[in-house]
Amino acid sequence: MIDISLNGISKYYGANKVLEDISFEVHSGDKVGLIGKNGTGKTTILKIIAGIENSDGGILSIRKNATIGYLAQMPDYPQEYKVLDILNIAFEKQNEIKAKMRELEKDMASSNEDELEKIMKIYGELQHTYEHIGGYETEEKLSRVCTGLKFTESMLERSFSNLSGGEKTTVMLGKMLLQNPDILLLDEPSNHLDLESVEWLEEFIGEYKGSVLVISHDRYFLDNVVTKIVEIEEKKSKSYIGNYSFFVRYKEEMQSIQLETYKAQQKKIKEMEDAIKRFREWGTRAGEEPMFKKAANMEKRIERMDKVDKPTLNQPKIKVNFTQGERSAQEVICIKGLKKSFGDNAVIENLDLSVKYKERLCILGKNGSGKSTLIKLLLNKYTHDAGEITIGSRVRIGYLEQEIFFEDEEKTVLETINECFMVPESEGRRILAGFLFYGEDVFKKIKSLSGGEKSRLRLCMMMQEKNNLLILDEPTNHLDIDSREMLEKALENFGGTVIFISHDRYFINKLAERIVEIDNKKLKEYLGDYNYYREKKAESQVALMDGKINAHEIKSSNKKSRNNNSSSEAEEAKRKKKILLLEEEMHELESLISQIDKKMQEVAHNYEELNKLYNEKQNFTLKYDELLAEWVELDS
Repeated sequence: MIDISLNGISKYYGANKVLEDISFEVHSGDKVGLIGKNGTGKTTILKIIAGIENSDGGILSIRKNATIGYLAQMPDYPQEYKVLDILNIAFEKQNEIKAKMRELEKDMASSNEDELEKIMKIYGELQHTYEHIGGYETEEKLSRVCTGLKFTESMLERSFSNLSGGEKTTVMLGKMLLQNPDILLLDEPSNHLDLESVEWLEEFIGEYKGSVLVISHDRYFLDNVVTKIVEIEEKKSKSYIGNYSFFVRYKEEMQSIQLETYKAQQKKIKEMEDAIKRFREWGTRAGEEPMFKKAANMEKRIERMDKVDKPTLNQPKIKVNFTQGERSAQEVICIKGLKKSFGDNAVIENLDLSVKYKERLCILGKNGSGKSTLIKLLLNKYTHDAGEITIGSRVRIGYLEQEIFFEDEEKTVLETINECFMVPESEGRRILAGFLFYGEDVFKKIKSLSGGEKSRLRLCMMMQEKNNLLILDEPTNHLDIDSREMLEKALENFGGTVIFISHDRYFINKLAERIVEIDNKKLKEYLGDYNYYREKKAESQVALMDGKINAHEIKSSNKKSRNNNSSSEAEEAKRKKKILLLEEEMHELESLISQIDKKMQEVAHNYEELNKLYNEKQNFTLKYDELLAEWVELDS
C-alpha cells in the first residue's frame, strides 16, 4: 500500500526554483532516508508532504485517512504546562474517552435497570474504542519513551517554556512518537540526542509499524534505520533501494557505467556529425540531392536519440586543509585530580587524563555528563575547584565550539574573512570559494547565516591559524555528508593532536584512536574506535547481567531450600519439565541464529538477501529473548 506518492513536484521561492522534478513513493512500513546537500530542499519536501507548504507543480498523494506526524515549528503552550503535560497531549483522545467512562461508571451506581442497560451498552462501545486506540497501554508507552529519551522525573516536572531549544525539540519528538501516526516525517531527529538515546531511537524506528521518511546527515543512523534512500540533487530526486552504505557503493558503480555510456554515445554522435558534414560537402561538390537527404536523415536520428546525461562526478566540496604550526611537546595535556562543581552539583570528580602528541582522542558521555565542561576547563573558560591542568610547551590550540558565535555578526562574510586574514577582497573571495561561499553569498551578514554556513566559515578561519592542537565540540553537527567527509580527510591528514566531542558514530570510527567516556563524574578509557567501544560496553553489560542472574540464582536456591517442606512435588516437577523444554527450544534457536550468521557472511554483497536474513535473525533473536525471560522467571 502506498502511503505517500510524489510525482513531478516543483517549488519556487519567488523567482528561485528550488525543486524541479521530485518523484518517489513511500510504501506502508517503509523506512526512507532523504539525503542531499544543505540547501537542496529536503525540509521543503517534508513541509509539502505535511501540508505546511504548497507545491507549484506536480501531484502529491497521501493515503486516505493516514495520520502524519511532523515536528515543524515549536508551538506555544501556556506558561504553566510542564513537560509531562506536553507528552500527555499525545493521549488526548484516550484521556477524553477515559473521562467519559469514569462519568458512566458514576451513573451506573444510581441508575435503574432500564437505564443501566443503555449505559452499559455505551460503556462497552467506549471501552472497545479505548482498547483499540491503545488506552490501556498509555503508561507503558509513556514509560518507554521517557526512558529512551532520558526524561527523568525532574525533567518531566520542568516548565516547557523554560527549556532550551534542543530540550524542547526532544520533548516534541517524544510527544510525536507517543501519538503513533501512520506516517512519521523526521528532520534531523538525532541532532539533540546523546548516543544512548540515538540508539534507542534507531530501535524504536526499526520496530515502528508505520512508514518513516527521515532527513539525516548521520551516516551510521541511516545505515541502521533505512531500507531506501532518496537523494535530492540538482533539484531532482533519485531513489535507491538499500541503506546509506549500499547507496554509496551502488551510486559509484552507476556513475561509472553512466560515464562510459555517455562517452560511447558522444563518440557515436561525433562520428555521425562528421558524416553529416562530409555528406553535405559531397552534395555541394557533385550537386547530388541524395547526399543532402542522407545528411538530413542522420540529423533527425541524432535529434531522436535518448541522450545520456554526463554524470556529475566532481560536485563542489569544501577545501579543508589545516595549516600546522611548530611541533608541540610530547605530552600535550596532563590532568590530575580535576574537580569541578556548579553550586551543589558536582560535574567532575578526581579526573585524570593524559593526551600525547598526534593522538586522536574522542570524549563521550551522556548529555549533561560534563564533556563540554571539561573542554571549557582546558580552554580556561571555567576555573576548576581542585586538581591540576598542565598544557604542554609550544601547544597552540584551535577551538571549534558547538554553538558558533562571531564577535560582530553585523559584518558580512567577506568583511570577516578579509579582517581575519588581512587580505584584499579578491583573495578573500578566493579563500571563501574553497568553503562554498560564491557570488552574492559573500555579502551575507553573519547573523543571517545558517548553522552549516557558520560552521564552514569558522573552519575556514581555523585553517590559517597554525595550530598544533585542535579541540572540536560536535564539529559535524551542522555539516552535510559531503562536508563531513571533507573534514574527516583534513583531520586524518592533520599532523598535530585532535581532541573532539561527537555523537557522529561514523565520524568517531573514522578518527578516534582512543575513547574516554565520562561516566559518574569520572573517566573510563577504551583503546579503539566507536565499534570497539560498543563491543566492550556490551561485554561489560553481559558480565553485569550474568552477575545479577548468578546472584539471583543463589538467592533463589536459598529460598527454595527454606521453603522446601511446603512446596508441592507435582508443581516442582512440572516447573522443571517446563525449564527443560525451554532450554531445548532456546538451543534450537541459537543453532538457527548461528546458521543465519554464516549465510549473512556468504551473501555480504547482496543487500536484498542480506536484509531478508537480518530480519529473520531479528525475529529469532526476539523469540529467544522472550524464552530467556520466561526461563529466568521459572528458574527464580
